[in-house]
Amino acid sequence: MKLEKLRTEVLAANLEVVNRGLVLYTFGNASGIDREQGLVAIKPSGVPYESLTPADMVITDVEGKVVEGSLRPSSDLATHIEIYKAFPNVGGVVHTHSLFATAWAQAGREIPCLGTTHADYFHGPVPLTAHLTTEEIDEGYERATGHAVVRRFAGMDPLTAPGVLVIGHAPFCWGATAMDAAHHAVILEEIATMAYYATTLNPGCGQLPQAVQDKHYFRKHGAKAYYGQK
Repeated sequence: MKLEKLRTEVLAANLEVVNRGLVLYTFGNASGIDREQGLVAIKPSGVPYESLTPADMVITDVEGKVVEGSLRPSSDLATHIEIYKAFPNVGGVVHTHSLFATAWAQAGREIPCLGTTHADYFHGPVPLTAHLTTEEIDEGYERATGHAVVRRFAGMDPLTAPGVLVIGHAPFCWGATAMDAAHHAVILEEIATMAYYATTLNPGCGQLPQAVQDKHYFRKHGAKAYYGQK
């Protein structure tokens, strides 16, 4: 069986977002990529999480062709693949329909940086994609969704904002590994929840001052980070 370690990691990432309450039924998926072999492991489409094993993870190439597995891969595979192609430092992608992050996506609003929890993980607002055209949808909806994500990050380092809201849809998150992507999906839902309550309590609340945003982001990321242990 190919990529046993990656399959196990991808299954763990899928179960993490379920256990954290971010996924109902089969509304979500996680994947990971082996860059050396050019192969992706991803959750099979529509299979209940409680029945999944590492062997159930579907292995595809970076064009989406199944190379090992008897089940159909997630219907969002093409979106994951476009993210992998465009963001070479990404090793895992997670998609959920978590309640508050999805509400912001459906409202068509970026999540502004209102507090330090947000600034610890996202250097700036949580980005929002543009709507797809009818032609894009007809030519390949999932791949076009990936293209929309990539376009939104033009000129940006995707690791400074490890997630995106697909307008009218839901969030996609990423990271160095599948579990890292799952971690970011959990944090994004927490950020989205906090921002919802903050803007409900005070619709006029402003964004966190840029100096504070920078301080919290760069104390955890980059060459001068000092948060945590060496």
